[in-house]
Amino acid sequence: MPVALVAMPRVGAATAADGTVTEYSMAITAGAFPDGIVTGSDGDLWFAEAVGNRIGHATPTGVITEISAGITAGSAPYGIAAGPDGNLWFTESAGNRIGRITPTGTVTEFSTGITAGSAPYGIAAGPDGNLWFTESAGERMGRITPSGTVTEFAAGITAGSGPTRLVAGPDGNLWFTEHLGSRIGRITPSGVVTEFAAGIHVGSVPATIAVGADGNLWFTELNGNRVGRITPFGIVTEFAAGISPGAGPDGIAPGADGNLWFTELNGDRVGRITPSGVVTEFATGISPAAGPLLIAPGPDGNLWFTEGKGDRIAKVQVAAPVPATTTTVTPALPPSSSSSSSTPLPTSSTTMPAAAAATPLNVQPTFTG
Repeated sequence: MPVALVAMPRVGAATAADGTVTEYSMAITAGAFPDGIVTGSDGDLWFAEAVGNRIGHATPTGVITEISAGITAGSAPYGIAAGPDGNLWFTESAGNRIGRITPTGTVTEFSTGITAGSAPYGIAAGPDGNLWFTESAGERMGRITPSGTVTEFAAGITAGSGPTRLVAGPDGNLWFTEHLGSRIGRITPSGVVTEFAAGIHVGSVPATIAVGADGNLWFTELNGNRVGRITPFGIVTEFAAGISPGAGPDGIAPGADGNLWFTELNGDRVGRITPSGVVTEFATGISPAAGPLLIAPGPDGNLWFTEGKGDRIAKVQVAAPVPATTTTVTPALPPSSSSSSSTPLPTSSTTMPAAAAATPLNVQPTFTG
């Protein structure tokens, strides 16, 4: 008798270890205030120390080294991103510069072309092979080539918006948060800006933005205590259910499980939100008053985040996606053809995509006090 093979997804499946947090503080100078974090081309973690005025380097096993040589005093490194040239690029908010650090620790600073008092903040690799950054005080977006040539874009950005964090979108553009304007912005590689405000609560303070496995952009609302989703067409949906009051969602990043993970700056937790908006919070393993900030995918398949108040970096374990299971279905034959039909029914094999789980978020002391 013919059979049909159907691969059924394990919806929302997770293991007991999912959400387990491990903190690392050894070799991080007290008062450093780790902020941005990213995986480098060398397979290690790199993070910016906003107050410590250093760049930190950590192996997946938690061995940490700090680098200060070549960084001008009082620069306040905040954002950090992996560049297309194999180096790490970071913003110097107080120094009004963009910095580049090689995997071996050599730093070069660039200031030419950046308007004085702009306060470069977030940074991300663009689809055009350049690095893009926000100017939180200058109300502009900046672009820097791997050779250090800077171009600024101001047209289309509403005054007083406070561009904050950004990410390369699935549509070939850059998407950024406007923490003061309660908007999400989009900028094309040629510099054309579009802002989206519909569906976002006024005063919500959009903080960090990331691309989800569902092809949408997901962002945190630090004051609104929500996580938002915006499609590449600009349609916004906000999610509040499951997030503890006063949690302060900050950093957000995609997990290997297909969910988004975010940090809770004030709640000292990490949250996970599925593409359908189901939230789970994790607190075990996070020290009191840690102040979880930015979060990023690590080289080990887990998520890594910074603890600005605790002067630590931490790892949250993410369960690997559960493979689809195959179920054999034997269809009943029509009575009239149970013995007389010589033509077998077709056999079909259908694979249904596995459902995703959820993720954490990040922080910006400049804006939260």
